[in-house]
Amino acid sequence: MQHHTAPDRARQRTTRKAWWLELALGVASLCLAASLFQTAGERLSVTGEAPPSPPGQADPPLPVEPSRTPHPDAPPREIGPRFDSDSALPEHAQEVASYWLKAKLDSDTHRISGSGRIKWTNTSDVAVRQLWFHLYLNAFKNADTVFLRSPFGAGRSGDKGEKWGYIDLKQLKAVELGGVDLLKNAAKHSPDDPKDETDIRVDLPNEIAAGATLTLEVEWESQLPQIVERTGYLSDYHFVAQWFPKLAVLERDGTWRHFTFQAQSEFYADYGNYDVTLDVPERFVVGASGETIEHRVEGGRLIQRQRVADVHDFAWTAWPGFQQHAETIDGVAVKVLYPPAHERNLADTLDALRFALPHFGKHYGRYPYKTLTVVHPPAYAANSGGMEYPTLITTGGNWYNGYWNRGVPGVTIHELGHQWFYGLVGTDEHNWPFLDEGLNSYAELVAMEERYGQSALVSLPSLSINRSSVMRAAAASYGEDDIVGRPAAAFPNFRAMGALVYARTATIMDTLSRVYGRANVERALGRYTRYYRFKHPGPRHFIAAMREVLGDEASQNLERALFERGRVDYVIRSVDSRKTQKPAGVFDDGGRHTVSTEDPP
Repeated sequence: MQHHTAPDRARQRTTRKAWWLELALGVASLCLAASLFQTAGERLSVTGEAPPSPPGQADPPLPVEPSRTPHPDAPPREIGPRFDSDSALPEHAQEVASYWLKAKLDSDTHRISGSGRIKWTNTSDVAVRQLWFHLYLNAFKNADTVFLRSPFGAGRSGDKGEKWGYIDLKQLKAVELGGVDLLKNAAKHSPDDPKDETDIRVDLPNEIAAGATLTLEVEWESQLPQIVERTGYLSDYHFVAQWFPKLAVLERDGTWRHFTFQAQSEFYADYGNYDVTLDVPERFVVGASGETIEHRVEGGRLIQRQRVADVHDFAWTAWPGFQQHAETIDGVAVKVLYPPAHERNLADTLDALRFALPHFGKHYGRYPYKTLTVVHPPAYAANSGGMEYPTLITTGGNWYNGYWNRGVPGVTIHELGHQWFYGLVGTDEHNWPFLDEGLNSYAELVAMEERYGQSALVSLPSLSINRSSVMRAAAASYGEDDIVGRPAAAFPNFRAMGALVYARTATIMDTLSRVYGRANVERALGRYTRYYRFKHPGPRHFIAAMREVLGDEASQNLERALFERGRVDYVIRSVDSRKTQKPAGVFDDGGRHTVSTEDPP
């Protein structure tokens, strides 16, 4: 998900006046930010005791995430230089949760009738007697859900909407358990919260052994909300995300990683294969995750079937107003869907993609999918923009952007970067957002400055602003020292999360680049993303990969910067004074002359 200067997800929703105000504030902050960051070649030293934690809140140690297959329990002794290239990349993910779904859209009621099968494998070491499902659309069911009653507003937009949304499970049966109805044993609400229905436990009549596979038959109905955040409809535009019953992640020890849908957090899921048939009115243009393997019109309806492997989510959009552009970039079939009169934004989007797809592939491992769909929502539905899903991203921007404004390339490159930083490594966005948004913000910074140089954000005849300068200003704008590496729900508000997770993580990584060399940091990130492709790494795996290339000093400073409160300071290690004087003797320069040790210097 994209944040801008402040940094806030309203990147492309603001008016031009608000954007200039934000820019002015960012430029004014640069002087303050400059005092907090060192220049190239100077080493950091964390000295003295850290400021005390707030009452009842202790600084956490570097976390130990629950181990699970398919990722290793602990970082390997060495990843090694073979992961500096793509030669050792895995071809496929371990298939854990796969979905065969059919979805029919009623464009008048904005309701989806869904059915299908889910194949799930117990990859833990123990038998389990329950399943956990994310019913994300229930976040928009009423104003008392965890999402909508958030004191920070409903999502990053702060909008609660006017039309409610929900998901109703109609049928849930397990083939291997004799087709017994599982809904009668399903919880009615999320744990410890009777007002929320986004995190639902389903008890099973029999244990599912470790390594065993369960086939579920499911029917449901999804009522799309008016777009509040990411998903929903406005007028005849539909963006459909978090729309089906989705299994949570089971850890190796048999613990389910389930959670309610919260306004400031995102997602976590297992890899699998998706085969989804979409049924919409004929007049709609459809964009979706994966490759289109069937496209036909039947009885006034458009039937479009999509297939994609080795992913952990599926999203789609339908709107009669979309214009389409298709081309192949770096071997990938790219489709851009955009509103009428947005040809300038299309050109900026394509310029960014033509650079960024091969750039990210070179640095972090080749893009393994056949397709990429880029959706530029209409201006009135901007709250669905600036998001990432497997093989599909959403961007945004007004119909006209000045030549000096790199907003559209910026959001395009940021959202594309998420195909690697959460998409291909599969990190837990809910628990460790810095591994997702933070590392991706740094990857965006590098890509933007390699493509656009010192004018990576703004390019005017008398003013150029690069990405790293604004990241530093944004990181300093929060004005409080706090821990970066913690769950999304632990941040007090979106301002704090934006400044710490997005901007400060990017600034920390940029600082490492200035000290230890950008090429070395990129090599470390490349080993991390290649080795842990499809493996769900956590913080300790990331730190270990950085240590392997940059050394102990760098990894220790990185760990402190992410997981501790503390002050960055300079240390005077020694002071000495020596008398200086001219060399004594006979010299011929400018005529022979003698210099005595008694002569003044």
